[in-house]
Amino acid sequence: MALSVLPLDLARWDEVARDCLVLPVFKDDRPLRGAAGLADWRLCGRLSRLLKSDRASAEAGESMLLPPGRRLKFSRILWFGLGESKGYSDERFKKDLAWILQVVAKACVTSWALQAPGRASGMIGARRAVELMLENTELNEQPVVLLEDPAGQKDIAELLRSQR
Repeated sequence: MALSVLPLDLARWDEVARDCLVLPVFKDDRPLRGAAGLADWRLCGRLSRLLKSDRASAEAGESMLLPPGRRLKFSRILWFGLGESKGYSDERFKKDLAWILQVVAKACVTSWALQAPGRASGMIGARRAVELMLENTELNEQPVVLLEDPAGQKDIAELLRSQR
């Protein structure tokens, strides 16, 4: 897997042109957090309005393709509802990741950035998320950019150094 890390910082997102921004969101994450919260900010609350008007729910299995407008340097946004955060586990992470990969492949996404499922809410650690991602053989051919906070970036760097 060609893994790179990008800070959770809108200014840095503007420097990296990507095809798709992938936003996994729990149903009970309100207000939106992490990458979804930053994208919502940049989109002037469009994601929050979708939730408030019940056009989006973040129920498990919900996926939406959204236009990024002119304010995000991505060609498109893919939203993934993860359901309730309670009881989030490694198994759910693997299942969610497999589903995200399936949709990304069907959408013919060429390059994408995502905050790993469960990271915005702290339901899974950065190191554990990357360990589970490295186990997924479907990701081997994918150029993945992880959106991560500074502490998570440090954990990921340590993990990748130890694997060399």
